Amino acid sequence: MTDRIELHGLKVARPLHELIEREALPGTGVTPERFWKGLSDLVHGLGPKNRALLARRDELQSKIDAWHLARKGKAHDQAAYTAFLAEIGYLVPQGGEFSIETAHVDPEIATIPGPQLVVPVMNARYALNAANARWGSLYDALYGTDAMGDAPAPGGYDAQRGARVIAWAKSFLDEVVPLAGCSHSRVTRYAVSGGRLLADGPHGAVPLAEPGFFAGYRGPADAPAAILLAHHRMHIEILIDRTHRIGAHDGAGVADVLLEAAVTAIMDCEDSVAAVDAEDKALAYRNWLGLMKGDLSEDVAKGGKSFVRTLNADREYRSPRGEAFTLKGRALMLVRNVGHLMTNPAVLDREGNEAFEGLLDAMCTVTIAMHDLAKKGGARNSTQASIYIVKPKMHGPEEVLFADEIFTQVERSLGLPANTVKIGIMDEERRTTVNLAECIRAAKH
Repeated sequence: MTDRIELHGLKVARPLHELIEREALPGTGVTPERFWKGLSDLVHGLGPKNRALLARRDELQSKIDAWHLARKGKAHDQAAYTAFLAEIGYLVPQGGEFSIETAHVDPEIATIPGPQLVVPVMNARYALNAANARWGSLYDALYGTDAMGDAPAPGGYDAQRGARVIAWAKSFLDEVVPLAGCSHSRVTRYAVSGGRLLADGPHGAVPLAEPGFFAGYRGPADAPAAILLAHHRMHIEILIDRTHRIGAHDGAGVADVLLEAAVTAIMDCEDSVAAVDAEDKALAYRNWLGLMKGDLSEDVAKGGKSFVRTLNADREYRSPRGEAFTLKGRALMLVRNVGHLMTNPAVLDREGNEAFEGLLDAMCTVTIAMHDLAKKGGARNSTQASIYIVKPKMHGPEEVLFADEIFTQVERSLGLPANTVKIGIMDEERRTTVNLAECIRAAKH
């Protein structure tokens, strides 16, 4: 029998209780008393409404099933079917026009067009990889995939393929961030002078065709270690290292080209995981906690080597005018909660029913994300002090309104300003994975 602790009418499995009280709450300013009372109010206050919404789903589904069974073998009448769905309330009237503004939204969601990853938060290695996929090597991606038209042959390094990779990457730079009258493939030196990027070519130093592409650099101005370029708010970094095994054979000392890639990543508590009990939920929440605190790590064995994978630090540069600034080294992380349907034995209500998992996720993931809000320095997930929740499988406006009610109550329970939590609604199942083509498309368009 599961060992449980009784709190405010809830029966909480010990693994979850220990995770919340010993790891999640310290540093948030939320007391255990406040947390458990808030969760109890959520489970007991909104649980009945959750059940009613699910009963409404069943009612609608039964009527839809009966309609189709009664017409088995007959030609489908779209007009009649649409009228039927409206009659039973499955389709609702179109609402009037309205406008709305959302405040404190991070640029990765509001203004930066870029790919997104979805990964199971229960797998720490995958979660770290997704968060760190904000920046990726174009050279590695081209060499290791079929983006150039063919996959790499098995075996060791192929110098001919390596040369194709470099030529392809330089051609990409010529297309997206071209120089004025010279190809990046013919550059022998990059330097910063007078706030401009200059590239030495066969006919002397030339600037960028569009000076605004130049976003910054790292290292000495006359011999930078990195050149930062920007196109449609996505960044490209040219790494320069003449001691590197690739840079040593490159005319300009270019060792790699990095692309800003997955600007957002969804840490998934739902479809890509199978959290069936308190131990599973504690693992999911512990990894989310590590991501929000910034200390998640995982021992990795790869290619005969062992190392510890951690979250990337922010990237440091100087502006064209020489002023220091940073760019995020990690994707902006959202967390996908479970939908309205599922329950989980990690928490039982006062009648002994399993709590709805979506209510548990709402309280726990938002509480944990408060660690990011509390950061005074270092790499923050949200620079706008917002928490991003993805809520899937909504069946109509009533369920969307219920989701809003859930997170409004969570904010009040935890003492957060209204609308700290931003909810993204998924009305269909998608898996968006970052790949080379998407990175290149984002950089170009």
